[in-house]
Amino acid sequence: MNEADPAEKGRKRTTFSVRTRIIAVITIVAALGLISVGAAVYMVERARIIAQIDDRLAANLDSARYLISQGNPETGTWASSTEALTTVVQRMSPDDNTGALGVIEGQPALAPGVALDVDLSAAPGFVAEVTEQSADGQPVIGTYVAGDRVWRYLAAPITVPDSPAPETALFTMAYDVEAELAEINVAAQVYLIAGAIALVVIAGVAWLVATRLLRPLRQMRETADRVSANSLSERLPIQGRDDVSELAATMNAMLDRLDDAVDSQRRLLHDVGHELKTPITIVRGYVEVMDPSDPTDVRETQALAVDELDRMGQLVQDLARSASLHGASPIAPRPVDVADLTHQVVRKAEGIEGASVSAGTHVDIVAALDSDRITQALLQLAQNAVTHGDGTVVIGSALAGPHLEFTVRDHGPGVPLGERDRVFERFYRGEEGRDASSGSGLGLNIVQVIARAHGGSARVEDAEGGGALFVVSVPLRRPVEQSPAPSGVPPRPPVPPLPFPVETEKTT
Repeated sequence: MNEADPAEKGRKRTTFSVRTRIIAVITIVAALGLISVGAAVYMVERARIIAQIDDRLAANLDSARYLISQGNPETGTWASSTEALTTVVQRMSPDDNTGALGVIEGQPALAPGVALDVDLSAAPGFVAEVTEQSADGQPVIGTYVAGDRVWRYLAAPITVPDSPAPETALFTMAYDVEAELAEINVAAQVYLIAGAIALVVIAGVAWLVATRLLRPLRQMRETADRVSANSLSERLPIQGRDDVSELAATMNAMLDRLDDAVDSQRRLLHDVGHELKTPITIVRGYVEVMDPSDPTDVRETQALAVDELDRMGQLVQDLARSASLHGASPIAPRPVDVADLTHQVVRKAEGIEGASVSAGTHVDIVAALDSDRITQALLQLAQNAVTHGDGTVVIGSALAGPHLEFTVRDHGPGVPLGERDRVFERFYRGEEGRDASSGSGLGLNIVQVIARAHGGSARVEDAEGGGALFVVSVPLRRPVEQSPAPSGVPPRPPVPPLPFPVETEKTT
């Protein structure tokens, strides 16, 4: 046994099933969605908290300005900048994650009377930074960063005119930004855990749904692996009414067509073998008993062998024509004047040896037909009528509801009722047509195939007044008005045959 290509083995090992890819895509998309939503909410909430810190610092600045503007509650004026600073520091409203400090001459001097979450005096370089930033006498809201400390601070200089030194004191207040953001960080961690759990649930649900929806596809693959020329009867179960169930129905229809095609091929091979067996047996039998020294016997055997070979050649030609009608495009419909087509078929049928052809009632409409195939079918029926009738043939057309019907009538004995459903079968011959000279048995089958290629059918009925009436019925795409025009053209006398092969077949 040959070793498989290593590259091919590698490709097989790295192949992912459709279910795996569907689950992966759903999970990845869900993860990206959760991450995007979480990140957006986190950034918006973070920006809101930072903006809220700045709003609180601005509110404290307004409170400090109000206190300074009111003066000492007892005297109405401030004695010094230090006195004003002390009042502001003592009366500031403490908040979570905040700290406050009074700075005099660049040194921490005053602290609130209650313990706060943030000790501003312990931060290296903080006092120097706020003193430098507010050196121009204007209040400042800024950010202090040192190591893992991130503070958002307010530095508000307090100046009292004619104050003893120092003339200017500094009130500073700060929020610990990381501490303020800790709450949403906890919420973010909870969100990540919940998102991970949601992704697991989504992946599990996707696995269940994908398994359920893709089960018919897996069954199709397994069925396709099992189907062979000896096992075409297996079909897929159809469950539900979704696209996958429709695909299963389409697969079953395809298997039906394959089964029919294989069965048709088997029947064809059986029938062809049976049809060729007789002429081969006849030729072999006569050749074996032929006397080579008798010129008369040789000539008779030669004539018989040529005749049988001609019959086999006709069979092969009919098989080729029948096969061409089973291709992808057996017909090429185009707008055709039905009255003109009927007239042309009548003229061509007049070339059949022994035929006396006349035109019957016809309709004057335009229909979408393959005129060559319809002509082929009607000439085959005309030849069949000449072979099994007295040579008088009437060809016409008519409308029957939404169908256009071409008719070929003969004046023979007709077709027995029990054989009417079988005369269009391949290689079928009537009880009187079992002899070897009754044709290939494909002529009427070709007529039926042509009719079905147009979406119609072929049938045979008893003609009024005796004989058989063969009908090729094809559907019309739109309603049309019937315009019967009985023909008064008299029958023409027989003329020599046309130079094209026409099947001769015994049907009755």
